[in-house]
Amino acid sequence: MANVSVLNMEGKEVGSMELNDAVFGVEINEHLVHQAVVLQLANNRQGTQKAKTRSEVSGGGRKPWRQKGTGHARQGSTRAPQWTGGGVVFAPVPRDYSFKMNKKEKRAALKSVLTSKVQENKFIVLDELKLAEVKTKEMKKVLDNLKVNNALVIIGDDSENVALSARNIAGVQTASVNTINVFDMLKYNTIIATKSSVASIEEVYA
Repeated sequence: MANVSVLNMEGKEVGSMELNDAVFGVEINEHLVHQAVVLQLANNRQGTQKAKTRSEVSGGGRKPWRQKGTGHARQGSTRAPQWTGGGVVFAPVPRDYSFKMNKKEKRAALKSVLTSKVQENKFIVLDELKLAEVKTKEMKKVLDNLKVNNALVIIGDDSENVALSARNIAGVQTASVNTINVFDMLKYNTIIATKSSVASIEEVYA
């Protein structure tokens, strides 16, 4: 089992914690990680783009000039793609970009990212993370103590003050155990979690 140091909010080591290999020590599957990222980005796409083809553009019913004898190339419509104001060739139409991954594949991708963060020493465990009031300055002080400026902070349901204090800090995002995803974990350089959050992750994904 991987062993990580447990820090307090001042950035000092106060103990250590063993991580479950079923979640934090799996074989990294880069293909599934890539697929999970593509899935999230594709599912976020609105797919509402639309342009008109030559059959949808108004006008152009009359042949602009006779077929022969003008010196011009023959033309059948002023709404053909080569004309200004003409239709678009292979115009985009509204579509659904989303696709699905198996539940086991999603979990394997998430475990792969957690494992890689632990191996790269970019997974920080705190004994607790609590703020008495909503104060961005206090949250910034905690991050400075940990020497972190780009992080995903995994918090519990009772950490509303932490979430509100962190939302105004650039390069920092909070997430609960149920909302963590592969894309966000890769987007941020460091993952910060409390001991209770780590226990919840192991309980959900082991």
